[in-house]
Amino acid sequence: MMQLGIIAKPTEEGFQNAKQKGLNFLELCINEGHDVEEFYRNRQHLVKWKNEYGIEVGSIGRWKSIRIDQQGQVIEEELEKCYKLIDVASELGCTNFVSGCNYVEELSYYENCSAAIRFFTLLVDYAKTKGVKISSYNCRKVNFVHNPEAWKIIHGHVKELGIKFDSSHSRYFGGDYLQETLEWGDRFNHVHLKGSLIVNGQRVDDPPAGLDQTDWKTFIALLRAKGYTGGLSIEPHSPVWTGELGEKGIDYTIDYMKKLIF
Repeated sequence: MMQLGIIAKPTEEGFQNAKQKGLNFLELCINEGHDVEEFYRNRQHLVKWKNEYGIEVGSIGRWKSIRIDQQGQVIEEELEKCYKLIDVASELGCTNFVSGCNYVEELSYYENCSAAIRFFTLLVDYAKTKGVKISSYNCRKVNFVHNPEAWKIIHGHVKELGIKFDSSHSRYFGGDYLQETLEWGDRFNHVHLKGSLIVNGQRVDDPPAGLDQTDWKTFIALLRAKGYTGGLSIEPHSPVWTGELGEKGIDYTIDYMKKLIF
């Protein structure tokens, strides 16, 4: 059965808020600029809070990092950071780690795909002994593995590589999120719930999911048709829906989505 969660900071307050809102899990994003070593050292706190509040950690991810150098080689320092995050995921019983892969302009598309395959294969091989699955993400931030063209090559070769899917990224860049779900939904390991609002081809705002233009009913039905049983992670992302209004928006999304996933 699909579970409902939210992206949050790795703090006790995050677990408390999730429990108060009746959610199942947290998603933790340790992005470029965040201290991976500190996160790793504090992992026992996460274990404690997870057990104390009964809130799982559904996914851990790392966005916006450079993984491949200008010669097309995997950057060892970044690889080790990913390994440490996978270790934390394993200790928490979290089965999904999310990563992107940067595009190197000096290299051909073929060379970039080959480098991405090397990088993701290293992650997959390391994570499988830890009980963790690896997912690419379809966000465009320091990442080119975000569309069916890349998936056909990279995911076509790395059979165990999954996808973290966010319909808003597809919508904002002219993709068809329903078609992508129909064709690739069986590779989805994790899904973001982020609203999107486009008027006359212009991105206006990322309102709460359920108060936007996404056809969430059809999307959820497609996920069911593809056998998806993973997490649905709310991503508050709007500069408008903040503070008290933002909390009301999150509550609206929770109520809206619970009716869709029963």
